[in-house]
Amino acid sequence: MTTDLRVLEASDWDRWFGTLERAFGGGLTNSAEEREVWRSVTEYERSVGVWDGDECVGTAGAYTFGLTVPGGGVVSAAGVTMVSVAATHRRRGILTSMMRRQLDDVRSWGQPVALLTASEPEIYGRFGYGVGARQLSVEIDTSRVSVRVPPADEGTDCTDAGVRLRYVAVDDAREPIESVYARLVASRPGMLERRPGWDRKLLIDPPEGREGASALECVLARRGEGDDAETVGYVLYRIKPTWGSGAVPQGTVVVDQVAALDPVTYATLWRFLAEIDLTSTVSASSLPVDDPIQFLVSDVRRSDLAVRDSLHVRLVEVGAALAARAYQAPVDLVFEVDDAFCPWNEGRWRLTGDEKGASCERTADAADLSLSVRELATMYLGDVSPAALARAGLVRELRPGALTEASVAFTSPVAPWLPHGF
Repeated sequence: MTTDLRVLEASDWDRWFGTLERAFGGGLTNSAEEREVWRSVTEYERSVGVWDGDECVGTAGAYTFGLTVPGGGVVSAAGVTMVSVAATHRRRGILTSMMRRQLDDVRSWGQPVALLTASEPEIYGRFGYGVGARQLSVEIDTSRVSVRVPPADEGTDCTDAGVRLRYVAVDDAREPIESVYARLVASRPGMLERRPGWDRKLLIDPPEGREGASALECVLARRGEGDDAETVGYVLYRIKPTWGSGAVPQGTVVVDQVAALDPVTYATLWRFLAEIDLTSTVSASSLPVDDPIQFLVSDVRRSDLAVRDSLHVRLVEVGAALAARAYQAPVDLVFEVDDAFCPWNEGRWRLTGDEKGASCERTADAADLSLSVRELATMYLGDVSPAALARAGLVRELRPGALTEASVAFTSPVAPWLPHGF
């Protein structure tokens, strides 16, 4: 078989995207408008296709993001997306060739980190990706569970905290939503600085894609009066109406996004969701694993918590990636890194740093810890400690005490979280 791997041209987008849709069983877009939004955010120079004659048989792309890392810094990252291989062309090395080309390109673009969300997680480990962040889902039985709101300050109930909730048309809420989101990006590892156009992609709401739920609703939380009022939070949600026996309302509030700049506003938004008429369930599928809602519900067992993988991370340039983040405690360690797919990362690296910053350089000194680049990616954002990976036999301690030092240094005071897919 002779195939041609080349950078995507705008004129080829429809065939390229059609290959992707077929690989995913269709249904990636539900309207012409949504399809056009996908086209508008495609970065053609960062996308490739594999062609067998005139037929597109493989697709892969990358978005440009800034990734928040522990310490609040931002590192340039490639958001890997739209990866597919035609079912007629499996097991012919097409995926490997695209991953090879893509990681070489990401390195040439000067981006130390690549990211993806995996439809099949087992595929990407062999290319050096590790699970760098997980997500929490909740399904709260609001017929039995209430949400408490903490006092705004000592002795002050939330009703006196000045939080006012108002419905706003989704299209009119783009600017305040982006403003709140931008203020939160630096507060949690894993969050993304995104390029213009993403507000439109994340808020598009074609009727064909609602699966029996309502149109997207937006509620803004504001403080202050008149021109001085400030948006301090928002929630986007849908209602999926259901009626039980005896015409008992049992609708579900399906949460799309919820965010706030302070604890009182965040809890107020959740209490609002839990008290919407004609509903008995609030469902949210993508929250941080340390999300406050699990501590605010009156009965956590009736809130059906579940955790799964979310953001998969690949360190394209080990030295630059490790130097881009800060560390919870002073660290001076030498890593022996195995990376067969990106051999420029292989060998020993000395990491020195603290909460103010770090450096990571090549060294000939004896190694303290031995691990693969996949494990290094797994612990990069602070979600999983080196000690946990060592207990799985995936990190080897070569100097006594090195594992504890690494585990303390790599931790993050807040769990990493990917706020949306790409």
